[in-house]
Amino acid sequence: MAKLAQSTIKYLIEAEFTANGVVEKPDVIGAIFGQTEGLLGQDLDLRELQRSGRIGRIEVTLKTNKGKTRGKILIPSSLDGSETSLIAAAVETIERIGPCDSYIKLKSVKDIRAVKREYVVDRAKRILTRLIKEEIPPTTELTEKIKESVRIAEIMEYKGLPSGSDVVTSDEIIIVEGRADVLTLLKQGIKNVIALGGTTIPKPILGLCKEKVSTVFLDGDRGGDLILKELLQLTNIDYVARAPKGKEVEELTKKEIFKALREKVSVEQIVSDMKKDLDKKKKEKINTVLEKMIGTRAAYIFDEKMKLQAKIPLNQFKEDNKRLKDAKIVVLDGAIDDDIVHTAETCNVNFLIGHDADKKYKTKILTIYTKSDLSV
Repeated sequence: MAKLAQSTIKYLIEAEFTANGVVEKPDVIGAIFGQTEGLLGQDLDLRELQRSGRIGRIEVTLKTNKGKTRGKILIPSSLDGSETSLIAAAVETIERIGPCDSYIKLKSVKDIRAVKREYVVDRAKRILTRLIKEEIPPTTELTEKIKESVRIAEIMEYKGLPSGSDVVTSDEIIIVEGRADVLTLLKQGIKNVIALGGTTIPKPILGLCKEKVSTVFLDGDRGGDLILKELLQLTNIDYVARAPKGKEVEELTKKEIFKALREKVSVEQIVSDMKKDLDKKKKEKINTVLEKMIGTRAAYIFDEKMKLQAKIPLNQFKEDNKRLKDAKIVVLDGAIDDDIVHTAETCNVNFLIGHDADKKYKTKILTIYTKSDLSV
């Protein structure tokens, strides 16, 4: 049996049928061939037309429900319009499918070429629309692209760190996390920007912070939190700006960038928010804990609500101890020294309390108490 090439199809006959009983696809196809045989003469016999490839494969879909079968018949044709119409009319004469009475109704004879023409016209419209919108940009867009390329070309290095051209000459600088953030700010015409280039604070940044008014502009995530705390420990920055929570500076729009910079907060306010005093009730509880701990040489780890999370030997109070992950208040049976302070700051502890301290510590992000400070 010759196969009808898709490209030669001119028309598609669509018919719907109903059979008063349960029938299957072979029954429907058999009825089409059998009951139209000889009806239109030998030249339009369906079997011969299909063998010669002028009628394509007949497709049948059907569904049976409550003892009746309904479905659709599709017959592709490469005959001319009049011959195809005769075939379509002949199909309507079928009165039985298998052992069941049936009724076939022609739904349509589609001119496949017309459908293709409609598709071609519709597709051409979409292509033209895209061409106008994307391939032929307006003058303002072209000029903005030129400006952007110039700004990107202005990225420089200051002692090995990605920066804008005004870092050296400006009285104020903006510190961001990475090179992509520098590029983002350069696109908006902000040239007094410099990147940290990693999570470790480089020496050139420390030097600039001593000389200039500095604003650190950080991502709105935990990484930004950690960088801020390290900066507070190592140098004197003046202001803090943050991207919206969950966003990175390099993702921000022009509006979001300038909004964040307008809403920057002074370091004094940041430190004040970080270092809050213990209330009277917590101080009383800590005093009681200190008395009970005498002689244990231990560190008791509490959350911010004074719920005990863990007890560890004092010699295990190190930054790689996983039990310090969520520590907020730490009470020690012993003296507070430099190593203990460093560990507490690294682990983001808010309050550190011991019997006494080696010296008077000044930290920006950690509140330190000795037993004498807890008198209420």
